[in-house]
Amino acid sequence: MVTVHWDDGWHDGMGGLGWLVMVSVMVPFWVGVVWVVTSAVRNGGLNRASVPSTPPVLATGPEDVLHDRFARGEIDVEEYHHRLDAIRAKRLV
Repeated sequence: MVTVHWDDGWHDGMGGLGWLVMVSVMVPFWVGVVWVVTSAVRNGGLNRASVPSTPPVLATGPEDVLHDRFARGEIDVEEYHHRLDAIRAKRLV
């Protein structure tokens, strides 16, 4: 009579604790892989630098804000000079 054993070497004798350890290592590994791929896709690839080459210049005063608006084309030359004169006149008062 031939006896068949359920543990015939295919499972390497790994019990419940072995499966728990394997799952607790594999799940974070695959989560990390998915996170890296998702980050690479969102950032446009792995070659893109995460830091901009030139930092943005922040306006420090009303004349700077006015100059930025003029440079972006939000106001024309006449309005730019009118508002610039008003800012400078207000500063003298």
